[in-house]
Amino acid sequence: MSEKDIAVKKYVVKLSDEERGQLNTLIHSGKHPARKLLKARILLKADASEVGEGWSDSQIAEALDTSVDTVARSRQRLVEDGFAATLAYKYSPASARPRIFDGAAEAKLIALA
Repeated sequence: MSEKDIAVKKYVVKLSDEERGQLNTLIHSGKHPARKLLKARILLKADASEVGEGWSDSQIAEALDTSVDTVARSRQRLVEDGFAATLAYKYSPASARPRIFDGAAEAKLIALA
C-alpha cells in the first residue's frame, strides 16, 4: 500500500439528508455528464455520517475504477468550496489545452449562429 492509501483522511465528508437525496436523484434519473456522475458516486461512498458508507479513498477508487487522487480532490473540493462547486465543472486556465475562443469571439459565434 502506498502512503496515500493509508493516510488519515484530512477532509471528512459528511452529507446532509438533502444533499444525499440530491446525489441519489442525480445518479438514478436523467442524462448527466459522466464526470458529474462519478463525483456524485464518490461523495456518496465517502460520506462519513451515520447513514453514509464512509469508505476510504483506495476502496472508492477501486470500486469506481478511478484514481485515488480524483477521490481525494473531490473530498477536498467539497470541504473547501461546498456541495454545488464539487459537482460543477471548473475550467482551469493553467490546463495544457488552451481555450479556443475568448469571450468576444464566443459572443460573435453565438450571434452568427
